[in-house]
Amino acid sequence: MVPMPSKSPVATSVNDFTALPLRLTSTTSFPKQTAHYLYLRANTPKLPTEDTPREVFLVNVPVDATETHLRSLFADQLGGARVESVAFEGARVGKGITAPVAPAKKGKKRKRGPTDEGEEVAEEVGQLPEVWDREMHASGGTATVTFVDKASAELARKRARKAVKEGSKITWGLGVDDRVPPLGLARYQAHHKLQYPDPATLQHSVDAFMSAFSAAETTRTKSLTRQRSIPDADGFITVTRGGRTGPAREEEVKAQGEELKKRDKTRVKEDFYRFQVREKRKAEQQDLVKGYEEDRRRVEEMRRRRGRVRPE
Repeated sequence: MVPMPSKSPVATSVNDFTALPLRLTSTTSFPKQTAHYLYLRANTPKLPTEDTPREVFLVNVPVDATETHLRSLFADQLGGARVESVAFEGARVGKGITAPVAPAKKGKKRKRGPTDEGEEVAEEVGQLPEVWDREMHASGGTATVTFVDKASAELARKRARKAVKEGSKITWGLGVDDRVPPLGLARYQAHHKLQYPDPATLQHSVDAFMSAFSAAETTRTKSLTRQRSIPDADGFITVTRGGRTGPAREEEVKAQGEELKKRDKTRVKEDFYRFQVREKRKAEQQDLVKGYEEDRRRVEEMRRRRGRVRPE
């Protein structure tokens, strides 16, 4: 942030970005009026999506920015462009400690995978309550603003360039103080209160987490069982971990072990004594030498016959 200049800055753009100056209201801790430069351009990701034409990429977003701030900025001070959603840098779906499934939208079900009955499984998430009533961002952060259509995105960029050229005074957070949680001491008081949620809320979160985890484990077990019992397209059975566990298989293993023990007791060992082992080893060596001599004589006989027998 720099002191608010009396005239518009000389550099109105940086590369493809439009440098939009925002006036920050003075506070008791910093009574001087300052300017914060917000840089914006059309979003150009490496992997464009169908929403890319109606997106605007922002750089150097104020640390106290919220979706309400940006909606007010574009709707009230930059031509009335309508914002659909805002994604800040590092935003993740399902913050906090969640179950091993993604959060599902209300009123919708998502098919997790084929089940025995072919039905769809609704996803559940156990999420701990938030301990902050408002998110703060790192200095110099980025955000992607998605507008309702491409025309609104183009209008927002056009009005931003016009505001910079005409030196319009745009105040950050104008008229949104009563719509967002306050900062300063009130924010930390709310944080202290949110750190001690109601036990019923925590219990509900834990129950939802365990229900979702149990459902995921049941689905995984059924999938592994199906892979072990149903051949694939090539006729092979997939080998999975834990395929030989279970009471029935353990009993079979024990029965086979007892049967082998009985066979060992009834079988007479031929190499019980040391001299039997030596004689057996000596006999094997003699057989090897005898076989070698026979092979050597056979090779010599083939060499003698080489060239003598001619085809008629």
